[in-house]
Amino acid sequence: MSGKPYQVLLVEDDQGDAGLVRIAMRRGRHDCMLHHVKNGMEALAFLRRIGPHREAPRPGLILLDLNLPGRSGHEILDEIKTDPTLRAIPVVVLSTSEAERDVLRAYQLGANSFVTKPMDVEAITTAVHGIQDYWFGLVQLPR
Repeated sequence: MSGKPYQVLLVEDDQGDAGLVRIAMRRGRHDCMLHHVKNGMEALAFLRRIGPHREAPRPGLILLDLNLPGRSGHEILDEIKTDPTLRAIPVVVLSTSEAERDVLRAYQLGANSFVTKPMDVEAITTAVHGIQDYWFGLVQLPR
């Protein structure tokens, strides 16, 4: 990516979880700029560059929690994946849910992967580093 950091949008309402993801991203092998929004409507405003997000960069990856205030992560995923200008952005669902119905619905709506969010610091760091290594070290992303 020619020396530029990878742009990552984290959609997460829990400040503690967001902080853990931020720390893990900083400790990873890939240079990432993490942008954090707390709900789905703010995520859509960021992605569409509306209001205070007019200058927002286009993320190369979205990390999306399912349990969000207001509109659910599934609803936001559906909106992203049905919008022709946004659907090419990979979305990794990062949720505490292990429910088969949540996993199935996320994939039906176009999620690129589903990762159950671990509950301890070391495990979430390992998970985030795995996400980074896969998306920024192995696969070819659209530019």
